[in-house]
Amino acid sequence: MHIKPLADRVVVKPLVQEETKVGNIYIPETAKEKPQEGKVVAVGPGNTSDSGEKTPLDVKVDDQVLYGKYSGTEVTVDGEDYLIMRESDILAII
Repeated sequence: MHIKPLADRVVVKPLVQEETKVGNIYIPETAKEKPQEGKVVAVGPGNTSDSGEKTPLDVKVDDQVLYGKYSGTEVTVDGEDYLIMRESDILAII
């Protein structure tokens, strides 16, 4: 992966959800909810305070996280889908 996030940004790989089936009916891709769980693949260096010091992020690479349903910006790099979001959009570390 060739994404290096800046400031307090985090790159998250959304976890793939299983194919959903209700009875004999498959739920189409368009009817599925967006995943809200993913794995952190890159983190930025953190924000710079007014005094010039870096504030490190609480999340790190390989953390599994929960984030808001409509958080982040979707990007595709090398055929893989990622989300770039601010650390404040992450709700919890699992």
